[in-house]
Amino acid sequence: MKKLIETRNQKLQEMDDLLQKAKDEGRPFTEEEKEKFDALEASAKELLETINAAKRREEAGATEEEPDSKDDAEKKTEEQESRAFANYIRGVVETRAEVNMTQGDNGAVIPTTVTKKIIEKVYDISPLAAQASRYNVAGNLVIPKYDEESQSITVTYADEFTELESKSGKFLSVELKDFLAGALTKVSRSLIKKANFDLTSYVVRKMAEAIARWLEKELLYGTDEKIEGLDKGVTQKVTAANAEKVTADELIDVQEEVPDIFQKDAIWIMSRKTRKAIRKLKDNDGNFLLNRDVTAKWGYTLLGKDVYVSENMKDMATGNTAIFYGDMSGLALKIAEDANIQVLREKYATQHAIGVVGWISADAKVEHTQKISKLVMA
Repeated sequence: MKKLIETRNQKLQEMDDLLQKAKDEGRPFTEEEKEKFDALEASAKELLETINAAKRREEAGATEEEPDSKDDAEKKTEEQESRAFANYIRGVVETRAEVNMTQGDNGAVIPTTVTKKIIEKVYDISPLAAQASRYNVAGNLVIPKYDEESQSITVTYADEFTELESKSGKFLSVELKDFLAGALTKVSRSLIKKANFDLTSYVVRKMAEAIARWLEKELLYGTDEKIEGLDKGVTQKVTAANAEKVTADELIDVQEEVPDIFQKDAIWIMSRKTRKAIRKLKDNDGNFLLNRDVTAKWGYTLLGKDVYVSENMKDMATGNTAIFYGDMSGLALKIAEDANIQVLREKYATQHAIGVVGWISADAKVEHTQKISKLVMA
């Protein structure tokens, strides 16, 4: 309404200016001035009709239609932010404020739904990240951990009037911090120019793949003074007798390290070379231990449990942790979903590309030691 009124007032002012100029010069309108005045008058009249119609509609009240559902509203927001993010990469700034990108204090662009898509895609790509116990919070997080390894609650026979001796486990804690990591993807300027190219999906997929590869490696083996991961946190281990081979008995020992109560969702994690070696192992009856299984998540089962092959797992070699086994919810993963995304327009200009960098903060430690075991080569 405000814009309509301002536009009409502007046209009325132009009409007044034309009239005042003719008066000051003591002459009638020129043909050009008359045409311009008539056009302004007609436009001002149409705007007034629109303004009056808008006022009447406002007085009539709201429609009785049902409001958009929460799902529809979220979908609409997702589509708007996705389009605005793609336009931002292309260098197009939308005029509507509600669909434009929000600028952070550090100049980073923060599209909430796009960031959420990247994180969700990371979980889709990495089963380990998907199965870990996730905590999506910022800042340090302390998780209580109950320990009964040194002493546990005991039940014993007792006589009347005799004191019971109190024994119980103790509470420890697992602290998850914020370790910053960045993922960079480069987008060809030729692709950007294609109007029908789904730029947002491309960036989401490429960035998620980069984060997933890096994150899975850290979840498995970690880095000193940074993310701890499974290798440093898993205490239930079996050491192979050989540096480059594994036996059926050793695989059984690894599986038996995990109590039955935690076996339901247990999986094996190993490299492709390790799986290849295990495929050749047989039991005493000549049956293969590792089998093709169309019902398995990743096509193979070993001792009744699914086998996941990770390109980040180390092969069987001296001192390497070659296999993890167990319920991976025993690993606590903290990853902040409010990642910052920045567009680097000039840095890769000489490569005819635009860079998109995403910053995340994450940490991971074993919070339930009984759920996971590992095989370490001699």
